[in-house]
Amino acid sequence: MADRTDDAMGEVSAGYQPAVPLAVAPLFERPPRLLGALRFFAWKQFWPGGATWIAAAWLAWHYLTPELASMASFRPGWIAAIWLRNAVLLSLLAGGLHWLLYRRRAQGHESKFTDRWPGDAARFTFGNQNLDNAFWSVASGVTVSTLFEVVGWWLLANGHTPMRTFAEDWAYLSVLCLGVFAWGNVHFYLTHRLLHVRGLYEVAHSLHHRNLNTGPWSGLAMHPIEHLLYLSGPVLLWVVPGHPVLHLTLLFFRMLAPALTHAGFERVRLGSRASFLAGDYFHHLHHRYFECNYGNTLVPLDKPFGTLHDGTPEAHVAMQARRRASGR
Repeated sequence: MADRTDDAMGEVSAGYQPAVPLAVAPLFERPPRLLGALRFFAWKQFWPGGATWIAAAWLAWHYLTPELASMASFRPGWIAAIWLRNAVLLSLLAGGLHWLLYRRRAQGHESKFTDRWPGDAARFTFGNQNLDNAFWSVASGVTVSTLFEVVGWWLLANGHTPMRTFAEDWAYLSVLCLGVFAWGNVHFYLTHRLLHVRGLYEVAHSLHHRNLNTGPWSGLAMHPIEHLLYLSGPVLLWVVPGHPVLHLTLLFFRMLAPALTHAGFERVRLGSRASFLAGDYFHHLHHRYFECNYGNTLVPLDKPFGTLHDGTPEAHVAMQARRRASGR
């Protein structure tokens, strides 16, 4: 029997579901649990995900980025080198996950959020989901990400953005590192909510939402307008004194992490024992139902704005009630 795939109407069948309700940071509870929210955020954000992006940023800054002094003027050579570095990193991560999970199907349907496999459909560029996603991710996503990075390096190299060092300002930079991730999550909710406004959704964000059954290349598959909004988070560090590693951390957090969160599998298994957390069921629900979970569980702004879907039947009924009330 042939494998069932995502059909032209976008229907996806049931698959793996983690334990519900999905836990979110207790930031908006009454009375407020600020310490508990900080503990939840710090643990979920920094281990292992945040630590991975910080390590990748440190390595990229020291070994894969031109000298800061050489970036004081816009020259094609160093700009092209950064674009190539970003394209290779994204291709290794998204392409490697796609090969393992969807080409080899090394773990079958284990922890896969739907029991169907992505496939061809007329709504995709080239009529193929993977080619569509890879094209928009690299041609637009890598290019726009590189644009923000290049401007950031030029500002630092010319002293327009003050630079701090860990040797002298380790306490300040440690706090800023926490703030960078918090800002990244808040920025994601705000820009994502904006992208669901009528008009902007049809022109731009609908391209990303072609992916009801997501895969690793789906994460950064966006319209250039969406890339300009989604990848604009590092602009904060154009005016706030920081360190190049923090610039790259925020850039990688936005550019590379979606390959994991859209992987379509909650965990990726490496051999018979080792595995790591990948796909985000919270965001999977957004791709499935559109009008919920615009943010994430770390800074759960969906909760106060009434768009939280925690995976329970009660949350689903509440979402349907919101749709009826809005006339949708």
